[in-house]
Amino acid sequence: MFVFCAKEKQFEVDPRGYLIFCLCMGRFGNQAEHFLGGLAFAKSVDRTLLLPPWRTYKNVRFTDWFRFEPLTEYHRVIVAEDFMEYLADEVWPVGNRTGFCFSYNEECEMKNGNPFGPFWDGLNIDFDSSVGHQMSYSDVKGWKERFPADKYPVVALKGAPAPFPMKAEHRVLAKYMQWSDDIIEQGEKYIQDNFPGKKYIGMHLRNGVDWENACKHAPGQSSYMASTQCFSATSGRKITEDICLPSKEVVLSLLDKVIKETDARVIYVATDKNPLIKEISERFIDLKVEVYHQDPWLPQLDLYILGQSDHFIGNCVSSFTSFVARQRAISNQPTSFWGFS
Repeated sequence: MFVFCAKEKQFEVDPRGYLIFCLCMGRFGNQAEHFLGGLAFAKSVDRTLLLPPWRTYKNVRFTDWFRFEPLTEYHRVIVAEDFMEYLADEVWPVGNRTGFCFSYNEECEMKNGNPFGPFWDGLNIDFDSSVGHQMSYSDVKGWKERFPADKYPVVALKGAPAPFPMKAEHRVLAKYMQWSDDIIEQGEKYIQDNFPGKKYIGMHLRNGVDWENACKHAPGQSSYMASTQCFSATSGRKITEDICLPSKEVVLSLLDKVIKETDARVIYVATDKNPLIKEISERFIDLKVEVYHQDPWLPQLDLYILGQSDHFIGNCVSSFTSFVARQRAISNQPTSFWGFS
């Protein structure tokens, strides 16, 4: 075991090797599902996971949004930027950096296109060679035998070694994803500045044009996007229009039910377009319901505030909702879904 020290940081080299992958599919909700599946894969092949940066218009260091320590309770991890700064020259030197991807060709174009190129560039990684494979990520023995750590100290995958939507058994891993102090501080400041100590209902609405177009293909399907958070593809249930794109009446009807159950008089709305503030306020004018919507600069603040609500209502098909629902399930907090009972 070798130990390297630099700038008051100390890291041990893991002889069992390392794993990193690009979180390059979709927005944060999709990336979070891929991350949890990739975390499970890292543990299964017994490689230290290099915590990949989240991808927006730039790379965002993993620990800017989530704490490092809780993840270590599940598996060995190191922040990717720390690995590149303190260990890469020794463990994975320039000239010996191989990229991996699922491909029917022998090679991969690891950095071709956006966000792939910018993701790896953000970590100052160029690849000297590549390997195209057709292996299943469930073939743990095959991965260990074909790509041993002494020959491939770092397995750098073009995409996450996980399906979307995520496997149901990986949802419990959400307990290891805990918000950073900075996210908590900003989220709590909003709550304290606007409705301190009050019961509130958090609701997530998807009603933008892109979502309307996506939902045209949803009704009648047994699985679509993140719908498996509500029912499995083999359950016999089908997605309806109200599950994917609920009407205003469906929204107001369920909201009425939850208000009566919780006695909450504050509604916090996160949405990609229309928060229905006027409609909600008029429907519950006699109850003097307060409606808040901030469209924050950082969507993760919406996620935090939704997660802290006394009752959350979300969209079965949305991976943004899925993130909140997973976190709440860990602490047994109530969650409902539009058009689904």
